[in-house]
Amino acid sequence: MSIHRSLKLKNTLSRSRNVFRRIERLTILQKDGRREESDSVFNLPKVRTRFKVLKKKKGADKKAEAEAKKAESES
Repeated sequence: MSIHRSLKLKNTLSRSRNVFRRIERLTILQKDGRREESDSVFNLPKVRTRFKVLKKKKGADKKAEAEAKKAESES
């Protein structure tokens, strides 16, 4: 049975993954200095995944700047 087209996700590959491949784990461990080239590729320690950082809305930034300027001018 197939999924209805309205229920399919358009950007299925753009979402964040919670599991790294072995090569990705190796590169992260090497960047952090937790692994050397001579170490085995088996029994690797766990690596924390990267979390998405939410972007601030443009309108919210402008409002915050306007409020800061207003507070400075009143002082």
